[in-house]
Amino acid sequence: MHVLYRDARVVAVSKPAGYVVHKSSMTRERVVMLQAVRDALGQHVWPVHRLDRGTSGVLLFALDADAARHIHGSFERGLVKKTYRALVRGNFGAIAGTDAVRVDYAIPKDEDGPKVSAQTTFFLEEAFAWCSLIRALPQTGRFHQIRRHLSHLRYPIANDTNYGTGWFNRKVREDLGLLRMALHAEAITLPHPDAADADTADADTARMLHVTDDMHPDFSEALRRLRTT
Repeated sequence: MHVLYRDARVVAVSKPAGYVVHKSSMTRERVVMLQAVRDALGQHVWPVHRLDRGTSGVLLFALDADAARHIHGSFERGLVKKTYRALVRGNFGAIAGTDAVRVDYAIPKDEDGPKVSAQTTFFLEEAFAWCSLIRALPQTGRFHQIRRHLSHLRYPIANDTNYGTGWFNRKVREDLGLLRMALHAEAITLPHPDAADADTADADTARMLHVTDDMHPDFSEALRRLRTT
Protein backbone atom coordinates (compact mmCIF):
# COMPACT_ATOMS: atom_id res chain seq x y z
CA MET A 1 0.00 0.00 0.00
CA HIS A 2 1.37 3.41 -0.92
CA VAL A 3 -0.11 6.90 -1.02
CA LEU A 4 -1.15 8.12 -4.48
CA TYR A 5 -2.45 11.53 -3.41
CA ARG A 6 -2.86 13.44 -0.17
CA ASP A 7 -3.93 16.91 0.89
CA ALA A 8 -5.62 18.33 3.98
CA ARG A 9 -9.02 16.82 3.17
CA VAL A 10 -8.51 13.51 1.34
CA VAL A 11 -6.02 10.73 0.81
CA ALA A 12 -5.94 8.16 -1.98
CA VAL A 13 -3.93 4.97 -1.64
CA SER A 14 -3.06 2.06 -3.89
CA LYS A 15 -4.94 -0.93 -2.51
CA PRO A 16 -3.27 -4.30 -3.06
CA ALA A 17 -5.44 -7.25 -4.03
CA GLY A 18 -6.29 -9.52 -1.12
CA TYR A 19 -7.27 -6.91 1.48
CA VAL A 20 -10.73 -5.83 2.58
CA VAL A 21 -11.47 -2.14 3.11
CA HIS A 22 -12.92 -2.44 6.61
CA LYS A 23 -14.02 -5.08 9.07
CA SER A 24 -17.52 -6.52 8.96
CA SER A 25 -19.45 -9.47 10.33
CA MET A 26 -18.42 -11.38 7.19
CA THR A 27 -14.66 -10.90 7.60
CA ARG A 28 -12.11 -12.01 10.18
CA GLU A 29 -9.03 -10.24 8.84
CA ARG A 30 -6.66 -8.78 11.38
CA VAL A 31 -5.35 -6.22 8.87
CA VAL A 32 -7.80 -4.14 6.83
CA MET A 33 -7.15 -1.11 4.63
CA LEU A 34 -8.95 1.31 6.94
CA GLN A 35 -6.69 0.50 9.87
CA ALA A 36 -3.57 0.29 7.70
CA VAL A 37 -4.17 3.81 6.35
CA ARG A 38 -4.94 5.17 9.83
CA ASP A 39 -1.71 3.69 11.15
CA ALA A 40 0.35 4.96 8.21
CA LEU A 41 -0.98 8.52 8.51
CA GLY A 42 -1.25 8.60 12.28
CA GLN A 43 -4.76 10.03 12.17
CA HIS A 44 -8.40 9.07 11.81
CA VAL A 45 -9.71 8.51 8.28
CA TRP A 46 -13.23 8.06 6.90
CA PRO A 47 -13.94 5.42 4.20
CA VAL A 48 -16.03 6.89 1.38
CA HIS A 49 -16.26 3.92 -0.99
CA ARG A 50 -15.08 0.32 -1.14
CA LEU A 51 -13.25 -2.11 -3.38
CA ASP A 52 -13.72 -5.86 -3.24
CA ARG A 53 -11.05 -7.94 -1.56
CA GLY A 54 -9.68 -9.23 -4.86
CA THR A 55 -9.64 -5.82 -6.57
CA SER A 56 -6.53 -3.63 -6.64
CA GLY A 57 -6.23 0.07 -7.32
CA VAL A 58 -7.31 3.55 -6.24
CA LEU A 59 -8.99 3.68 -2.82
CA LEU A 60 -10.09 7.03 -1.41
CA PHE A 61 -10.53 8.13 2.22
CA ALA A 62 -11.67 11.45 3.68
CA LEU A 63 -9.58 13.08 6.40
CA ASP A 64 -12.46 14.77 8.20
CA ALA A 65 -16.17 14.15 8.67
CA ASP A 66 -17.24 17.13 6.55
CA ALA A 67 -15.10 15.99 3.61
CA ALA A 68 -16.66 12.53 3.94
CA ARG A 69 -20.13 14.09 3.81
CA HIS A 70 -19.26 16.05 0.65
CA ILE A 71 -17.84 12.96 -1.08
CA HIS A 72 -20.81 10.78 -0.14
CA GLY A 73 -23.02 13.51 -1.61
CA SER A 74 -21.03 13.42 -4.85
CA PHE A 75 -21.53 9.67 -5.07
CA GLU A 76 -25.27 10.05 -4.49
CA ARG A 77 -25.51 12.71 -7.21
CA GLY A 78 -23.60 10.61 -9.72
CA LEU A 79 -20.64 13.00 -9.92
CA VAL A 80 -17.95 10.40 -9.18
CA LYS A 81 -16.43 8.73 -12.23
CA LYS A 82 -14.46 5.50 -11.87
CA THR A 83 -12.48 3.52 -14.43
CA TYR A 84 -11.54 -0.15 -14.09
CA ARG A 85 -9.58 -2.57 -16.22
CA ALA A 86 -10.28 -6.30 -16.26
CA LEU A 87 -9.12 -9.46 -17.95
CA VAL A 88 -12.12 -11.50 -19.05
CA ARG A 89 -12.84 -14.85 -20.68
CA GLY A 90 -13.26 -14.96 -24.46
CA ASN A 91 -13.06 -12.43 -27.27
CA PHE A 92 -15.00 -9.41 -26.03
CA GLY A 93 -14.72 -7.94 -29.51
CA ALA A 94 -17.36 -10.41 -30.66
CA ILE A 95 -20.00 -8.20 -29.02
CA ALA A 96 -18.11 -4.90 -28.68
CA GLY A 97 -16.10 -4.49 -31.86
CA THR A 98 -14.80 -0.95 -31.65
CA ASP A 99 -17.96 0.32 -29.96
CA ALA A 100 -19.00 0.67 -26.35
CA VAL A 101 -21.19 -2.00 -24.76
CA ARG A 102 -23.65 -0.50 -22.29
CA VAL A 103 -25.28 -2.84 -19.80
CA ASP A 104 -28.43 -1.87 -17.90
CA TYR A 105 -29.15 -4.89 -15.72
CA ALA A 106 -30.68 -4.75 -12.25
CA ILE A 107 -28.64 -6.23 -9.39
CA PRO A 108 -28.69 -5.85 -5.57
CA LYS A 109 -27.40 -2.50 -4.30
CA ASP A 110 -26.18 -4.22 -1.13
CA GLU A 111 -25.26 -7.83 -0.45
CA ASP A 112 -28.74 -8.79 0.80
CA GLY A 113 -30.74 -5.94 -0.70
CA PRO A 114 -33.41 -5.93 -3.43
CA LYS A 115 -32.45 -5.58 -7.07
CA VAL A 116 -32.12 -2.01 -8.35
CA SER A 117 -31.15 -0.42 -11.65
CA ALA A 118 -27.42 -0.64 -12.49
CA GLN A 119 -25.51 0.57 -15.54
CA THR A 120 -21.95 -0.10 -16.73
CA THR A 121 -20.22 0.77 -20.00
CA PHE A 122 -17.51 -1.55 -21.32
CA PHE A 123 -14.84 -1.07 -23.99
CA LEU A 124 -12.52 -3.61 -25.57
CA GLU A 125 -8.85 -2.63 -25.16
CA GLU A 126 -7.03 -5.71 -26.39
CA ALA A 127 -8.12 -9.17 -27.57
CA PHE A 128 -6.03 -12.33 -27.18
CA ALA A 129 -6.60 -15.92 -28.29
CA TRP A 130 -8.73 -16.92 -25.30
CA CYS A 131 -9.29 -13.75 -23.24
CA SER A 132 -9.62 -9.98 -23.51
CA LEU A 133 -8.47 -6.88 -21.67
CA ILE A 134 -11.38 -4.47 -21.22
CA ARG A 135 -12.12 -1.10 -19.65
CA ALA A 136 -15.20 -0.70 -17.45
CA LEU A 137 -16.97 2.54 -16.48
CA PRO A 138 -19.71 1.93 -13.90
CA GLN A 139 -22.39 4.62 -13.89
CA THR A 140 -23.88 3.31 -10.64
CA GLY A 141 -22.37 1.70 -7.55
CA ARG A 142 -23.94 -1.66 -6.73
CA PHE A 143 -22.73 -4.79 -4.99
CA HIS A 144 -20.21 -6.60 -7.27
CA GLN A 145 -21.57 -4.53 -10.16
CA ILE A 146 -18.80 -4.97 -12.73
CA ARG A 147 -18.35 -8.62 -11.84
CA ARG A 148 -22.07 -9.38 -12.10
CA HIS A 149 -22.52 -7.46 -15.34
CA LEU A 150 -19.62 -9.24 -17.03
CA SER A 151 -20.95 -12.59 -15.85
CA HIS A 152 -24.35 -11.59 -17.27
CA LEU A 153 -22.64 -10.94 -20.62
CA ARG A 154 -20.89 -14.34 -20.34
CA TYR A 155 -17.44 -12.73 -20.15
CA PRO A 156 -16.50 -13.38 -16.51
CA ILE A 157 -13.41 -11.85 -14.94
CA ALA A 158 -10.31 -14.02 -14.55
CA ASN A 159 -10.05 -15.62 -11.09
CA ASP A 160 -13.49 -14.42 -10.01
CA THR A 161 -14.44 -17.32 -7.75
CA ASN A 162 -18.01 -16.06 -7.28
CA TYR A 163 -19.07 -15.47 -10.88
CA GLY A 164 -16.26 -16.99 -12.94
CA THR A 165 -15.46 -20.23 -14.74
CA GLY A 166 -13.30 -22.99 -13.24
CA TRP A 167 -11.33 -24.01 -16.33
CA PHE A 168 -10.65 -20.38 -17.26
CA ASN A 169 -9.48 -19.51 -13.74
CA ARG A 170 -7.13 -22.52 -13.72
CA LYS A 171 -5.69 -21.56 -17.11
CA VAL A 172 -5.07 -17.98 -15.94
CA ARG A 173 -3.25 -19.24 -12.84
CA GLU A 174 -1.21 -21.87 -14.69
CA ASP A 175 -0.41 -20.05 -17.96
CA LEU A 176 -0.23 -16.45 -16.77
CA GLY A 177 0.84 -16.85 -13.15
CA LEU A 178 -1.96 -14.54 -11.99
CA LEU A 179 -3.34 -15.79 -8.67
CA ARG A 180 -5.92 -13.12 -7.86
CA MET A 181 -8.95 -11.57 -9.50
CA ALA A 182 -7.99 -9.60 -12.61
CA LEU A 183 -9.84 -6.39 -11.76
CA HIS A 184 -8.00 -3.10 -11.21
CA ALA A 185 -9.47 0.27 -10.18
CA GLU A 186 -7.39 2.48 -12.44
CA ALA A 187 -8.83 5.95 -11.83
CA ILE A 188 -11.33 8.01 -9.86
CA THR A 189 -12.51 11.55 -10.61
CA LEU A 190 -14.79 13.60 -8.34
CA PRO A 191 -15.46 17.15 -7.10
CA HIS A 192 -12.92 18.06 -4.44
CA PRO A 193 -14.62 18.48 -1.03
CA ASP A 194 -12.63 21.67 -0.41
CA ALA A 195 -14.46 23.53 -3.18
CA ALA A 196 -16.64 26.35 -1.87
CA ASP A 197 -19.61 25.00 -3.82
CA ALA A 198 -18.98 21.31 -3.10
CA ASP A 199 -22.61 20.73 -2.14
CA THR A 200 -24.10 22.23 -5.31
CA ALA A 201 -21.36 22.05 -7.96
CA ASP A 202 -21.64 19.84 -10.99
CA ALA A 203 -18.88 18.05 -12.85
CA ASP A 204 -18.48 21.00 -15.23
CA THR A 205 -17.95 23.72 -12.62
CA ALA A 206 -16.41 22.07 -9.55
CA ARG A 207 -12.71 21.80 -8.79
CA MET A 208 -12.10 18.19 -9.78
CA LEU A 209 -9.81 15.68 -8.12
CA HIS A 210 -8.40 13.01 -10.44
CA VAL A 211 -6.28 10.13 -9.12
CA THR A 212 -4.84 7.21 -11.08
CA ASP A 213 -3.01 4.02 -10.14
CA ASP A 214 -0.82 2.06 -12.55
CA MET A 215 -1.65 -1.58 -13.05
CA HIS A 216 0.04 -3.69 -10.38
CA PRO A 217 3.03 -5.92 -11.29
CA ASP A 218 1.22 -9.27 -11.17
CA PHE A 219 -1.47 -8.04 -13.57
CA SER A 220 1.12 -6.41 -15.84
CA GLU A 221 3.14 -9.64 -15.93
CA ALA A 222 0.06 -11.62 -16.96
CA LEU A 223 -0.50 -9.24 -19.86
CA ARG A 224 3.17 -9.44 -20.84
CA ARG A 225 2.88 -13.22 -21.08
CA LEU A 226 -0.25 -12.94 -23.22
CA ARG A 227 1.45 -10.52 -25.57
CA THR A 228 4.51 -12.70 -26.06
CA THR A 229 2.83 -16.07 -26.67
